[in-house]
Amino acid sequence: MPKRGSARRIRVGDAPGRIRTCDLALRRRALYPLSYRRVRVTLAAVRLSHRTATLRLAQPFTISRETATEVEVVWVEIAANGATGYGEAAPQAHYGESVDSARAFLDEAEELLGDDPFALEEICARMAERPGEQAAKAAVDNALHDLCGKLAGLPTWKMLGVPRTGPPTSWTVWLGDPDDMARRAERVDPRFRRLKLKLGGRDGLDVERVRAVRGVTELPLMVDVNEYWELDEAIENVRALAGLGVEYVEQPLPAGDPSGARLKAEAVLPIYVDEDCHTLADVAPCAERAHGINIKLAKSGGIREAVKMAVSARSLGLGVMLGCMIESGLGIAGAAQVAPLCDHVDLDGNLLLAEDPWTGVELREDGVQVPSDQPGLGAREEALPDPR
Repeated sequence: MPKRGSARRIRVGDAPGRIRTCDLALRRRALYPLSYRRVRVTLAAVRLSHRTATLRLAQPFTISRETATEVEVVWVEIAANGATGYGEAAPQAHYGESVDSARAFLDEAEELLGDDPFALEEICARMAERPGEQAAKAAVDNALHDLCGKLAGLPTWKMLGVPRTGPPTSWTVWLGDPDDMARRAERVDPRFRRLKLKLGGRDGLDVERVRAVRGVTELPLMVDVNEYWELDEAIENVRALAGLGVEYVEQPLPAGDPSGARLKAEAVLPIYVDEDCHTLADVAPCAERAHGINIKLAKSGGIREAVKMAVSARSLGLGVMLGCMIESGLGIAGAAQVAPLCDHVDLDGNLLLAEDPWTGVELREDGVQVPSDQPGLGAREEALPDPR
């Protein structure tokens, strides 16, 4: 019997159960270092703060229900153990949220964090017990992912186990008259490989808008109606759009419209839903009325729920699209972590701004919005010049 503390060479065949167990443990440690590294982190108190910001658009942005020239967002900071994670809330009035309501939620959110920022499932469960305020929850979730990545020294996409790159983003051609939309489509940056056309003018010209754009570009087209068609109009328009090479139609009917299942059955193009689908609980019901879903972090409540939604949609045979609100590079950096899980990506929100105060996501020549390779989300706030 060897002396205590002496080394012993273990031969194949000795204690096979123990060897397999030790080997498995070593392989797990190599493949999943975070699960082992985490227990060695001494965590201090987790602190949350927030501030509002106004983002100015380069041009007025029009969809079926509104025109925006600027948007207000809330930036969240969560600090622990000498590191700080950042997230952005882009609340939408259409969903009953505002900057004020987001700030009211965030004022009380610190008590939900506990003392371990890696306990994402528990934190998200506590936030889910409080109704609404998905944009604020997304800001907290994204900031936690950013913080955990910084504490672990790894980019968020690597912690999620996905590649750094995803599908190319579309560029949004906002709603206007047919000739105006065609002119703007002609001037699109050549890095964009896909165009998303905003429809829902309620003037009988939606098909003409697409025909005008198709006359000036051969790029793949998809359309977003933002709930502004009725069933008969939708069936007729979808049929016409198929002849113009449109790939899919997003949210043609109002959310919850009982004729959604009929439209899906009769449509000759795939139907994707946006306003119908917010969280994981909505995915299965959407399978009855659509061929795909549009995930947005400001609706889902953050990265963690978005991943669950993508996996659920896949299991139901649904296509998966990733969208965004008008957001800074901070918000887009969070969404870009999830892009590899999706079939279609529409992450141009920060590119619509006159000036983006956050770096950390890069539009490559192939049209892909690529997240940083730095720890966490990799977003950094940049000082903008004084407009005065």
